[in-house]
Amino acid sequence: MGEVLGLMFGVGCLVIAQALWFPSRDVQVIAESVGPSAVQTLALSRQSLLTARIALAMVATGLCGAVVMFIVTTSIVVSIVFGIVLGSLPLSIVSRRRVRQREARIASWPDAVDDLASAVRAGMSLPDAVAALAERGPVELRVPFQTFALEYQRSGAFTSCLEMLRAELNDPTGDRVVEALRLAREVGGTELGRLLRTLSNVLREDARARAELIARQSWSINAARLAVAAPWVTLLMLSLRPGALSCYDSTAGAVVLAVAAGLSGIAYAIMRRIGRLPDEQRGGVA
Repeated sequence: MGEVLGLMFGVGCLVIAQALWFPSRDVQVIAESVGPSAVQTLALSRQSLLTARIALAMVATGLCGAVVMFIVTTSIVVSIVFGIVLGSLPLSIVSRRRVRQREARIASWPDAVDDLASAVRAGMSLPDAVAALAERGPVELRVPFQTFALEYQRSGAFTSCLEMLRAELNDPTGDRVVEALRLAREVGGTELGRLLRTLSNVLREDARARAELIARQSWSINAARLAVAAPWVTLLMLSLRPGALSCYDSTAGAVVLAVAAGLSGIAYAIMRRIGRLPDEQRGGVA
């Protein structure tokens, strides 16, 4: 029995590592070989694969957690509850990673606009300056601009490529930048450099204010996480005493654990809802 449990635990850890940390091939690398028109299809396929990996990691984590807790506590009910709680960790890890990536992208926009302004001031045309961000722009924004550069090299239609870039970015700040570039292309004039510098200053002030709000918000979020985790850490400590959790194998004990888990989840969700910063809404596509 011990060998079987050990094998299950090892396989579960391997699945978790493969699902969350195994590097997947970049969509842009594939796009260079199949053509820019296939980028959206490849991105959707990659998203579906990532979703399947997350689901598999959640199942594997939950099973591993339940097996370990059953070995420690010999309580089926406690093992199931901890398995469910631990099974949500991969989703939480991926969600936090996406939030960090989104915040990094927001913080990188002023530098991208500064690069645009410098390129225009150096005499580059606006399309070439935008395409140059694929190599010289912030790392967080290079992939969408690489797609733009490939599509513009193929078609030469700047306006349609900007609309594709808008969809690829899927970002309110990106909408503002793309709209400014579109208007600058259509209207023309010598004020493009000044417009880009002004936009960069506005974006930098927005990013600074958002960073301050996030820093203040983190105190309340961490306190709420500690409050939610404290009872379960206490239960985990009690599990180290043989027979201490046998009372939870009864129907009443199972109900108590189920209600406690439900209330913990609801309280944490309410806290996140109250403390969440409002996301900037995307405007309509011109």
